[in-house]
Amino acid sequence: MRLGTLPVVATALTGTVALIIALVAFGNITDFGTNQEFVRHVFAMDTTFRDDDLMWRAIESRAVADAAYVAIIGWETLAALVLLAGTALWARAAWRGGPYERARRVATLGLLMVLLLFGAGFLAIGGE
Repeated sequence: MRLGTLPVVATALTGTVALIIALVAFGNITDFGTNQEFVRHVFAMDTTFRDDDLMWRAIESRAVADAAYVAIIGWETLAALVLLAGTALWARAAWRGGPYERARRVATLGLLMVLLLFGAGFLAIGGE
């Protein structure tokens, strides 16, 4: 187990992303109302230009926005747990000198979950 080797770097990367997403999920759970209002505004598009070409896709239902917010928190929590498991598997494999396949699969799943949430969900859909 040497600093700079792929298993050590993968452990650090997976652990860092696990920590970030776990803190995000924890913050959303413990301060539910703050981001709940933000999600409602994003769905309602009430802070954008009032243009009929844009506003047709606004979702003003608070129930739909709140259900989406709960789903986001659930996804964040699940991603954090998967990444924590991946970190543990990477650390164990790095310490023992392999094998790495299971650690790679679990960490890749967790990283994909985060990518889908932030890349597709927040940037592509929410940003649009």
